[in-house]
Amino acid sequence: MHQVLMIAILEPFSDSTQINMFKSMVAMDHAVSNINGKIWLFWTNEITCNVFEVDEQQISCELTHTEVPETYIKTFVYAKCKDYLRKPLWDRLLHLTDTKDTIPWCAVGDFNVITDTDEKLGGIPYNMRKILEFIGVIESCGLMDLGFNGSRFTWTNQRGINFRIWKRLDKAMVNDRWLKDMPHTSITHLPSVGSDHCPLLMEMNARPDNHIKYFRFLNCWADQPSFTETVTNCWKRPIEEIPCGPFIRK
Repeated sequence: MHQVLMIAILEPFSDSTQINMFKSMVAMDHAVSNINGKIWLFWTNEITCNVFEVDEQQISCELTHTEVPETYIKTFVYAKCKDYLRKPLWDRLLHLTDTKDTIPWCAVGDFNVITDTDEKLGGIPYNMRKILEFIGVIESCGLMDLGFNGSRFTWTNQRGINFRIWKRLDKAMVNDRWLKDMPHTSITHLPSVGSDHCPLLMEMNARPDNHIKYFRFLNCWADQPSFTETVTNCWKRPIEEIPCGPFIRK
């Protein structure tokens, strides 16, 4: 339905020796696993993928595609549940910021921590220290949450309704260069089937070099005291005729 070119599966609950079998099942051409088998990554031949860093909590790769004008980076994350065990992951993200700050970069996956109390429903109040630490990493990395379409939460403990907890643990965050080159990237929370997490669908659209630039007018301009005078002076400028072409104003 979505013509997916790349799939990341987190915590597959299967031995990594089975990855090639699953590669065929999901109709992908390539597959790689991180060192503890918690992240499986698949992609088609339409994408050129160079995996340059792998550890227990992330896979980072340089990607190119015919519709994207330059190389971009994606870091697929599956963070540890304990906050002190996530420290190596935060260090790696900060390292990537230092070395790849001029390249479009997206960190996506299960961060196992929320960024706001509104991203949790049910259970005891959330430990604010965990939130502040994660927010500090996000800000230091220069990342911005892409937001989402669909359901509000991506994970539930699947317990009885009186003990049910919902959280938004899965998200995609990008740097400024990504927003500049691919501003229409979107994330959709798909329905959860057979898992306690919702799948995330990322749709990317590169900014075309020859995109149409539309004229825009902001009403607040007309409220400026010098607005009428400025417009009058501009229209009084002489017109220069271009041979075999239209009249234009300088």
